[in-house]
Amino acid sequence: MTSDALRYYIGGQWVDPLGRDSMAIMNPATEERIGTVSLGSSADVERAVEAATDAFETFGRWSKVDRLALLRRIRDLTAERREDLAQAISLEMGAPITMAREMQAEAGVGHAEGFIEALEAQEERWTLSNGDTLLREPIGPAGLITPWNWPINQIALKVLPALATGCPAILKPSEHTPLSALVFAGILHDAGVPAGAFALISGTGPEVGDAIARHPDLAMVSFTGSTRAGVSVSKSAADSVKRVTLELGGKSPNLVFADCGADLETRVRASVAECFLNTGQSCDAPTRLVVERACYDEVVEIARAAAEETKVGDPGAEGDHIGPLFDRLQWDRVQERIAKGIAEGARLVAGGPGRPEGLNQGWYARPTVFADVRNDMAIAREEIFGPVLSIISAQDEDEAIAIANDTPYGLAAYVQTGDPVRAERVAKRLRAGAVHLNGGGLGWGTPFGGYKASGNGREGGTLGLEDYQEVKSLHFG
Repeated sequence: MTSDALRYYIGGQWVDPLGRDSMAIMNPATEERIGTVSLGSSADVERAVEAATDAFETFGRWSKVDRLALLRRIRDLTAERREDLAQAISLEMGAPITMAREMQAEAGVGHAEGFIEALEAQEERWTLSNGDTLLREPIGPAGLITPWNWPINQIALKVLPALATGCPAILKPSEHTPLSALVFAGILHDAGVPAGAFALISGTGPEVGDAIARHPDLAMVSFTGSTRAGVSVSKSAADSVKRVTLELGGKSPNLVFADCGADLETRVRASVAECFLNTGQSCDAPTRLVVERACYDEVVEIARAAAEETKVGDPGAEGDHIGPLFDRLQWDRVQERIAKGIAEGARLVAGGPGRPEGLNQGWYARPTVFADVRNDMAIAREEIFGPVLSIISAQDEDEAIAIANDTPYGLAAYVQTGDPVRAERVAKRLRAGAVHLNGGGLGWGTPFGGYKASGNGREGGTLGLEDYQEVKSLHFG
């Protein structure tokens, strides 16, 4: 598998970029250059939009039967190339290979299954009781901008619903993780996506991303990334009044109640593992453990032990360890926030600054737990995007919910309780797009998205399809 990403996929073929800039692709485990990625320009976006506009004239009229057949071919080829995707993700962003295979790459297959099921069930024509007819139609060519932390997961959540609904897709993956995107582009080509209905362009946000957001001939833009960048995309898209969907940051609370009883250790250990998954580089990671006072000391001790037992190591090795942070800039940011937590007076109970013992090369961070955190501290307010857990005490259920909702974000929330009635009662009061109860995970086809500064719109399932569709009414005389 090549470690270079020098060409783009536009108009059904691989082409040389019109932009002249490039940057290194780095291996975060070794700090070594493994390849080069070409950085595109607004001119590359322009020719991709022209191809997409031409393709929409025919692809936008594909029957549901034909679109379902295309999705099934994509699903099958993604399954066949799961290992290629996993190896690329592990190499370019440091995900341990077992996790890259079973979670990162598997997302491409799982989301395809979810969208197939959603499209099969969706009515694209129906009649109201007043006799008028409604039609679902593709919104048009779409610009898609995805991040580096879950590369194929986010690509699948945007490209697949676009193709499922008949919308040509122009993808700008993170310029830092182009290798898995290249594999996916090859899958789409082999699956028979018509020329112009998919384009892959690498480049920076200020150059290629902004050109996509501003282009008047794109009907929508879907962005996943930081809240700051999401605001910028929205402003750039405003002049052309295109639809904008955003999946942004999070600072997800995890409420732990004493009524967990004998399951307390299991639930807390699972919560720590969920926080540290993907080396903490997940927008919905449960990074704030809000604990009922009655079990607070016990939870702190369990979390300390779980963090100290968390293995950190080579992403190329099989196993359930965590890998390095994505790059030097991310490592520096995490170190800065750990230092800030110490300076603010939070109690460091595990981990801390620097690399784990014996790992002197690569952007590895120590799994870190802070106790006695106040919700007004920076480590409780800011998205750290590393293996750092903050534990906050709450006197009772009402205070726990108040602390949980005291954040600008609302992507996800987690609840650990032995009382199913309390679980639903608390979930209804949490301002978050997804609430995970006692370890429950998000299934393929379940819509994902957030409240407040965590974005708008939903990805996955029927709601994920609808973001790429317009509704037309027919009125018969």
